[in-house]
Amino acid sequence: MDDKLPGSRRAGRGPRQAQAIYQVTLELLAEGGYDGVTIEGVAARSGVNKTTIYRWWADKDALLGAAIIQSSLLRFEVPDTGSLRGDLRVLVRRVVRLLTDDSTSRVVAAALSAVAGRPRLAWLAREFFADRLSGERAVFGRAAERGELSDSVDPALVLDLLAGAVWSRVILRQMPVTGEFADQVVDVVLEGCGARS
Repeated sequence: MDDKLPGSRRAGRGPRQAQAIYQVTLELLAEGGYDGVTIEGVAARSGVNKTTIYRWWADKDALLGAAIIQSSLLRFEVPDTGSLRGDLRVLVRRVVRLLTDDSTSRVVAAALSAVAGRPRLAWLAREFFADRLSGERAVFGRAAERGELSDSVDPALVLDLLAGAVWSRVILRQMPVTGEFADQVVDVVLEGCGARS
């Protein structure tokens, strides 16, 4: 991924306290939505000088984008279980946890609300999902090498189908999601792709 975010001052860098600043930014987002995030509020709560924040991020949108995309809170390691089915089951469970865990669910809901209501933040959704897909492509590359999946299968489509099922169950239908549900979703999608076990 290109670390150059709109409004950021430098590519791939940030102050030493970047993760702490991101955490505070996401806390304020979860507490008060988009309007609850201010540079002044982030500076006060994180104990970082406001001028330091402005040195690295041109405005609130640039800081919010960096926090959503680069915060460790919303990241997880790409699994390598030795099989495509195993890797996807782990990924689906991690998406479930992201949407249901107390530490992340409010942040995700607030981030979606902020992006959905502001066309000028459309780049943020694109960057976020492009960043995640770039890491998750390794799962499909390994699967193709093992002969589990044709390299003609579109990884983005498979991930959209899996994530979409989870989002629908958790966000739209507000139903519990079990490990069994996660496994069933993966099995159905892989069967549709003609994947080999």
